[in-house]
Amino acid sequence: MLAFDKRADPTRSTLIFLASDSLRDLDSYFVAGWFWYAVLAAVLYGAHQIFTKLAADRIGEGLGGFVVEATAALSILAYLAFLWLASRWNQQSSIQGIFYSVLTGICVGAGTIAFFLLFQRGGPLSSVPAILAGGAAIMAVAGILFFREPPSWQRIVGIAFAVIGLLLLRK
Repeated sequence: MLAFDKRADPTRSTLIFLASDSLRDLDSYFVAGWFWYAVLAAVLYGAHQIFTKLAADRIGEGLGGFVVEATAALSILAYLAFLWLASRWNQQSSIQGIFYSVLTGICVGAGTIAFFLLFQRGGPLSSVPAILAGGAAIMAVAGILFFREPPSWQRIVGIAFAVIGLLLLRK
């Protein structure tokens, strides 16, 4: 388990936390080891949408999207530099991995612009969870169809609720 020194630089402490696997200890006691990373991702992506909503009326969608993605790239570069300097580098790659990462970047960039446009056109922040649930439904269907993940009644009901949530947003 990782202990934080209160006198330490909070940015460095966060990077050490993210670069370590300190949450693995909780795996067998409470939840799956990946669960806390999911919670962290949910909090960060929730904040991402709040800040996008705040920025949307103050910057154009293209420039805003670029600033968001450039800042994200710099944040990841800082993380990679930390891994390198801390001798924790374990970053492998392949042509396919790079290809799928580029496709991911295209989707993230276009999605960021879409959210800026949504907010600029008066879309409410409260609509974002249903929109993201629609993305979750797409991921669940892809998991079942293409990644051979077992379909359970809970997943099927979740997909149905996500689609219903999107339909409820029409007006």
